[in-house]
Amino acid sequence: MTEKPKKQKNWLFYLVIVLLVVAVIYMMNNQPSGKSITYSEFQDKVVAGEVTHVKTVGNTVYIRIKDSKITEANFIKGKKGDFTTTFINSQELIEFMNDYNNGQLTSQNGVAPTEKVVVSYNLQGESLLSQLLPYLSIGAVIIVAIIIVRTIAETSSKNMAFGKSRARNVERSKVKFSDVAGSEEEKEELKEIVDFLKNPRKYTELGARIPKGVLLVGSPGTGKTLLAKAIAGECNAPFFSISGSDFVEMYVGVGASRVRDLFDQAKRSAPCIIFIDEIDAVGRQRGAGLGGGNDEREQTLNQLLVQMDGFEANEGIIVIAATNRPDVLDPALMRPGRFDRQVYINMPDVKAREKILKVHARNKKFTDDVDLENIAKLTSGFSGADLENLLNEAAILAGRDNRVKINMIDIQEAVNKVIMGPQKKSRVVTERDREITAFHEAGHAILHKKLEFCDEVQEVSIIPRGMAGGYTLSRPDTDDNYATLNKLNDMIASFMGGRIAESIRFGDITTGASNDIEQATKIARKMVTELGMSADLKFINLGSSSEVFIGRDYQTQVLYSDDTASKIDAEILKILNYNYERAEKILKDNWDKITSLSELLLKKNVAYKEELDSIMEGKSVKQIIANMNRKENKKKKQQEKERQEKILQEQKRLEEIKAKTLLALKNEGLLIEKPIEKTENKQILNENDKKDTKND
Repeated sequence: MTEKPKKQKNWLFYLVIVLLVVAVIYMMNNQPSGKSITYSEFQDKVVAGEVTHVKTVGNTVYIRIKDSKITEANFIKGKKGDFTTTFINSQELIEFMNDYNNGQLTSQNGVAPTEKVVVSYNLQGESLLSQLLPYLSIGAVIIVAIIIVRTIAETSSKNMAFGKSRARNVERSKVKFSDVAGSEEEKEELKEIVDFLKNPRKYTELGARIPKGVLLVGSPGTGKTLLAKAIAGECNAPFFSISGSDFVEMYVGVGASRVRDLFDQAKRSAPCIIFIDEIDAVGRQRGAGLGGGNDEREQTLNQLLVQMDGFEANEGIIVIAATNRPDVLDPALMRPGRFDRQVYINMPDVKAREKILKVHARNKKFTDDVDLENIAKLTSGFSGADLENLLNEAAILAGRDNRVKINMIDIQEAVNKVIMGPQKKSRVVTERDREITAFHEAGHAILHKKLEFCDEVQEVSIIPRGMAGGYTLSRPDTDDNYATLNKLNDMIASFMGGRIAESIRFGDITTGASNDIEQATKIARKMVTELGMSADLKFINLGSSSEVFIGRDYQTQVLYSDDTASKIDAEILKILNYNYERAEKILKDNWDKITSLSELLLKKNVAYKEELDSIMEGKSVKQIIANMNRKENKKKKQQEKERQEKILQEQKRLEEIKAKTLLALKNEGLLIEKPIEKTENKQILNENDKKDTKND
């Protein structure tokens, strides 16, 4: 309904433009040609005998003279003349031309005209449209001027509306609390807010005060915005949604004005909820700017603080905000009375991941080998958004291979794709690089199997994926919140497996271990400086602030002396050397297994947990490859079976549509079955009789 006036305005504007163009073209084409002279000059030329033809159109006189380049036919048909003039009194013109043609007018020499002037009169002028066209053109110009003025007025009104809030009133949200899985405690906290808005008397009679603000804190993808959408879907009260970046504009004072307008709207709709997504865009700590560069944002924050808890009463307005950077928010924003509650939404554990997978698996079809519980164990560290993306990628992979259902292979490939990106099978890799990668990844994998506290290996591959030339994928079996000293040492040792295997096999080292060295050094430094796991320095924190605020800290502050710095370096080196030595010993003792695994990788490119377990059990590469081939053939047969089932289902569906169509045509009388003719029936009966007689 709101778009119709806009369309009418557009059509009117284009119509006016077309009329203007037509008018200009018409006027240009209808301009009288010829030199303009005065009426007295015209009379002198007639009396002097220079004129041969005269034609009038309206009050315009077209004149043709002797020796003219305009032919007589063109002069009569068109609007061309050697000269043009205008007259006021048509009767005077007619009498003048009659007197000349009758010989009553003579030239200055007293000579009477020898030839008459051919005269044609059209005193009515042009058509009504031609007469109205100048007025229509003037009207069109006036209309265009009005449109331009209105456009300028609308633009200025929009500019004046910069101070208005851009919050949207979410009336119909399809998301409910049942669609949010794995956040039971968080949902209970927020259900209280919804219940208060529905039944406020139940709480006020007990003297309870509903929290003025609730801050949702969590890592990206944990479902903060989804919870806000669920509140909007469950709540019957008005729900205003806005992003933190929508407050600040290039104009000074706009942010504070929008905050005031937002709360004014909320007061008129109270009780209601205001949801501010990514509040850290406007709620960062004050005093972190250099030279007033962030004054506008700070003014916006100050206005938000006043509106949430100031002298003005905002009864019935609940502010819900979401952020993944609570450490940068201003302390005044976090105090009770503004954000009374801080709801922390953690990464989902194994049970929560299973519930989330069930929610996102509602509209998807899976084969019998897909177990959501196992997938939940495989995806430790995945957020809710990662899990949704995982199942979506698996569905895309199954559809790409023309399968009816999603199988476990699709799930495993989707896990790898989400973590590291798609496989790059088309990348040209030399045989030497493939061999180096195979031994490198085999070193990692064997250390993971032999070290007690390392995570279980799920897949080893030498196919490039993302930025890596190969990878060893390991996932923890449990969601442990704490890492022990032994586990950290085993992690460092496992990172060194690739470099050590290269050194033993080729007697040389490559650049492929740069990321492994970085990760191992980072863990060792953290053990010494932050976790108190150093043998000499022991229980002390030697870390430094990594968050740099312009205007407060201009560089990272070092909290220890130069002597302590050298001790830190020595302790880090001691940890790295210790783990390097024990990793090297393990690989040398199990070199036959590294050789077998690298041979398997060079032939099949990929090895999974089952193949790695077989190698650790001492099975030959030939046996393992035979088992892999059997599984691949079984997989191909299953895929072919699924394709055939899909084709049969499609054929059955088409046959049902065809049968329904024929039945509908028959019921409408549009399809008539042709009966068997009587002669044919008689012939068939005769033939049957003959057969019977022969049998007798």
